[in-house]
Amino acid sequence: MKIISAFEIHDNLINTIGKDWMLVTAGNREKFNTMTVSWGGTGILWNKPVAFTFIRPQRYTFDFIENNQYFTMSAYGDEFRNALKLCGTKSGRDIDKAKETGLIPVFTEEAPYFEQARLVLVCRKMYAQDLNEQSIIDSSILNSYNGNDYHRMYVSEIVRVLVNE
Repeated sequence: MKIISAFEIHDNLINTIGKDWMLVTAGNREKFNTMTVSWGGTGILWNKPVAFTFIRPQRYTFDFIENNQYFTMSAYGDEFRNALKLCGTKSGRDIDKAKETGLIPVFTEEAPYFEQARLVLVCRKMYAQDLNEQSIIDSSILNSYNGNDYHRMYVSEIVRVLVNE
């Protein structure tokens, strides 16, 4: 993997996150989990390149994100679509996602990612806030929340970007 600046990313990250999906992964060598994300974004905030990530508290990955300062967001080629589907529909409480998908974990000082990734954002949490009904202006958004299971939004500095050459 080659390290590049966040400003050198050539991907259209709107498509990468929303259409192609990414995996968000947190934890350590002893215990980690990953899940598919298709909500989020990137930009500049507080004069830093940042990623916005949204995780529901019911998700197994939530505790890994909460209990670690760093996590990764990683993108894959189309040949990994089934692996990303599995990571988005099955819980790490019940299965070993790496074993089931064949994804090979790589452990860095900050957070794990998978060897097959074509792009990895290493993220350091800076801010978290729970979404809530009172802050929703467009009532059509409420269709995304059955039972008040609102996401927690994380704003994280992109501290390193890795690309698979």
